[in-house]
Amino acid sequence: MRVPSLLRRGLLAASLLLAPFLTHAQPQRPLRIVLGQELAVLDPIISTNNATRQFGYMVFDTLIAVDSQGRYRPQMLEGWQVSEDGLRYTFTLREGLLWHDNTPVTAADCIASIRRWGARDGLGQLLLASTASLEATGERSFTLTLSRPFGFVIEALGKPGTIVPFMMPARIAATNPNTAITEIVGSGPFTFDRGEWRSGDRAIFRRFAGYRPRPEPADGLAGGKVVNFETAEFVSITDASTRVAALQANEVDMLEFLPPDFVGNLRRNRGVVVQGVGQFMPYVSLNHAQPPFNNPLIRRAAQAALNQGEIMAGMGLPPDLYLRDCTSIFACNTPYFIEATNPNLARRGVERARELLREAGYNNERVIFLHPTDSVNLSPVAQVAMQQLRAAGFNVEEWASDWASVAARRLKRDPVEQGGWSAVTVIWPSIDVWSPITFAGTAFNCRNYPGWFCDEEMRGLMDRYTATAEPNLRRELASAIQNRFHENVNFIIAGQMSVPTAYRAELEGVVPFAFPIPWGVRRR
Repeated sequence: MRVPSLLRRGLLAASLLLAPFLTHAQPQRPLRIVLGQELAVLDPIISTNNATRQFGYMVFDTLIAVDSQGRYRPQMLEGWQVSEDGLRYTFTLREGLLWHDNTPVTAADCIASIRRWGARDGLGQLLLASTASLEATGERSFTLTLSRPFGFVIEALGKPGTIVPFMMPARIAATNPNTAITEIVGSGPFTFDRGEWRSGDRAIFRRFAGYRPRPEPADGLAGGKVVNFETAEFVSITDASTRVAALQANEVDMLEFLPPDFVGNLRRNRGVVVQGVGQFMPYVSLNHAQPPFNNPLIRRAAQAALNQGEIMAGMGLPPDLYLRDCTSIFACNTPYFIEATNPNLARRGVERARELLREAGYNNERVIFLHPTDSVNLSPVAQVAMQQLRAAGFNVEEWASDWASVAARRLKRDPVEQGGWSAVTVIWPSIDVWSPITFAGTAFNCRNYPGWFCDEEMRGLMDRYTATAEPNLRRELASAIQNRFHENVNFIIAGQMSVPTAYRAELEGVVPFAFPIPWGVRRR
């Protein structure tokens, strides 16, 4: 267990010495946030780690941002124009944007950043493959001309899911896309104090005096990023009990993830606010490349065996923080919700699962289920899912380890006898599953993604989906894509929940989102 140095200081002695001045000192105290993962990588184009994405939003900025309703709004941009044929996009930057070295943000910087991001991100690759030219037309303007219809230019440049298209100076964006950057210079609301960074302890951010917030109120990731703290910190505390104790003792201000076991007690603590933020979707990923889940009937048997309500209840969450049954792969209660109509979902339960196993000729083949025991969110999902599969007649063998080891084994396509796997739990926030182009279960269809699912009919639907900008056709195609997802059982939805987060009650202006947003927050 690692406890950051700030928690080891002489707090008692300091409080006695500073008591007469405490009222004046408090507003200057840093905003301290405990993330759910350690910050280990500083290049948000290299890493898909959630902590790295959150680091990116502190230091860098995006051309376009998504608000709480899923709408794409200008952020660094003043605006954009689209030609009548939909093939030419003209973008104009806001005036006065500065990098942290106080040099102006230019169109050339943005073009270089888009190209580096597009070499790494799946949606970015699709965008660049459809691009005929990307050219600066002035210091603050540039054009993107498509070679063929591509209906998701704005969504690509404003995507909040990893990998986020953060803008960087051209000299930094010139770094090989497969090599991590070494210089951290952005145009976001905070600068990063590289000299004070200690992986496993804390990361320190300073308010950037040259940052120009948009005039609109903050809304999701869009709007004005008004910073009310001179300093903010990402604090690393690996032990769940120690995190909660630090929050209760007012040594930290926010916990990204509150373990479910502590929700009841902290809800009764007047000094703490507990919220369910965002919507998160846990899934069971099946290995389509190896027996037994290379058989679609056996995949459907697993689909029938899993009961979302039991899985969510098994997490220990209060009933108000989860849904008992959501079959929309794009998340329920979100702007992208589409009701699932696949007939496989109409008949579910243990008896239906056993019936499908008999029909498939299941011969008691081993199911190696990877169980990340150190994950607050994934471990209980795995435990209940394994019980349900066993009840249906699957020969489940648990492989329990930490998430890092599970993630490494998940990459192996080998048979289970040679170190492969059969099933594993994964989780994404709704901002990563909002549409077919952002959700890994559809966007990576037939693209060598772990699980190695490939549905040819879905591939054709995806090609049509990415080519259109017409809203009604998009929704129609998304519904058809969802139907193929459930038919092929690319993943199995294990539930939908609001992940509990907690922060000190004296904080105001906290923006509810899938991860902590520090701008707009102030201390009473």
